Amino acid sequence: MSGLSASDYEAIDERARAQQVGVIAAGNFSITAALLLRFATEAARHVGSWEVIDYSSLGKPDAPSGTARELAERLDSVGPPAVAVPVEETLGAREARGATVGTTQVHSLRLPSFSVSTEIVFGDEDERLSIRHDAGSTPAPYVAGTLLAIRAVPDRIGVTRGLDQLF
Repeated sequence: MSGLSASDYEAIDERARAQQVGVIAAGNFSITAALLLRFATEAARHVGSWEVIDYSSLGKPDAPSGTARELAERLDSVGPPAVAVPVEETLGAREARGATVGTTQVHSLRLPSFSVSTEIVFGDEDERLSIRHDAGSTPAPYVAGTLLAIRAVPDRIGVTRGLDQLF
């Protein structure tokens, strides 16, 4: 569900609850993308600073991707990343710091040769951790996650955010 914000999901949840139906909302239906969310959330509990890099094809119109937006919003459940210089105090072009999604900086690249990739880079004193998901150019990575969601949705009411919530 690329391009939707947290407030959009709140409105969808309200409508779904009124209709007594379930909605599985995921920025990416790949199992490995769901694992990225799960592992990044755990890493954020232990490493205080992070930023997200969103890679996609030249023609992708939305930025950030649904996967990157979902990741950034999920990290808000852990708390904001530590920053030494707040984005609004950036000297020069503030836009060079990326977009703030929730409390996370997200940098979206749109170039030929990319399909869909999402990377989160964590930084701590004198060390870094990168977790990256790369999707191929076919629908194959999304089949298992889509089937997982189809099987789970009849037992739910309202919006379930994130495929990893179904594991």
